Amino acid sequence: MTDRITLKEVAEAAGVHMSTASRALNEETRDVVNAETVARVLKAARKLGYTPNPLARGLRTNRTMTVGMIIPDIENPLFGPIIAGAEARLGKDGYSLLIADADVKDSASVARVIETLIERRTDGLIVATSARKDPIVADLAKRDIPAVLVNRTADSSPLPSIVGDDHAGIGLVVQHLVDQGHTRIGHVSGPHTMSTGHGRYQAFLSWTQSLGIEVDPSAIEESEWYRVEAGLASAEALLKRRPDITAIVCANDLLAMGAYRAVRQRGLTVGSDVAITGYNDIPLLDLLEPPLTSVRVPYRQMGTEAAGLLMAMLSSGSGQDGPISMRLAPTLSVRGSSGPRA
Repeated sequence: MTDRITLKEVAEAAGVHMSTASRALNEETRDVVNAETVARVLKAARKLGYTPNPLARGLRTNRTMTVGMIIPDIENPLFGPIIAGAEARLGKDGYSLLIADADVKDSASVARVIETLIERRTDGLIVATSARKDPIVADLAKRDIPAVLVNRTADSSPLPSIVGDDHAGIGLVVQHLVDQGHTRIGHVSGPHTMSTGHGRYQAFLSWTQSLGIEVDPSAIEESEWYRVEAGLASAEALLKRRPDITAIVCANDLLAMGAYRAVRQRGLTVGSDVAITGYNDIPLLDLLEPPLTSVRVPYRQMGTEAAGLLMAMLSSGSGQDGPISMRLAPTLSVRGSSGPRA
């Protein structure tokens, strides 16, 4: 195995001092170096196969070059793209990502996980576990710990957040179902303690009202959690109470899979007797029978943006002037589960 190429060797190859080479290789200080010199240093680094030593850099900056990410359910496939996007963006700055799974229904569990990451001296946090009323979010802001919320946010959050535009996403599915002739539409919502559950529920009420669709409380069932089993139980209760419903808007894809089972257990056919839509557009939905219509959210971009915002906070040495909320635009993947009203 060959030895690691050093900064000194890059500087010698480019014919510059080590400090100049260091500034040229660092995106944060590159603008103070002559553009021609930067190009020469980068060319020498590529030719030699130079890669920065994150440990050495951490010693110079008093940082560990690690970021912690707390997610609420590692089995949920939507978090894979968020993690991938964040990891790729952090890697550009020489950072590594530590992933921790926490039980979001147990605030003490989330708090313990966060404290463990802080004790490991992670330089910042990406938090996907926040509830709408979450004291942990306020505590992170009070302690001035660099943190970004992702996918979910808290009410009146003092921290920046990167989320999908759930109002627009639910609007896409409701409009699609109305265009298909459905007027008796039900909703299996996520837990209202989560911003995703509450926000998509509120969006459902808003869009159905604006499109002239009558919806009363009997057409809505709040699920316990974002799991297939919860979707089955919620859809069963909904269809028992409202057998006249011809379409169900589910707050995520796993709930929709549970709704498939509930519809079939009643001897009905998904897509023709009862239309079903999901949310998140997780992989392999096209393999369901029928394939599931779902709202696609750019989750990899969400992870990338969250990591980029955190890097900006670390670079500036402080938080932003105020909490930033970035909402990413969704699209609708129309498939066979949302056929026209029979």
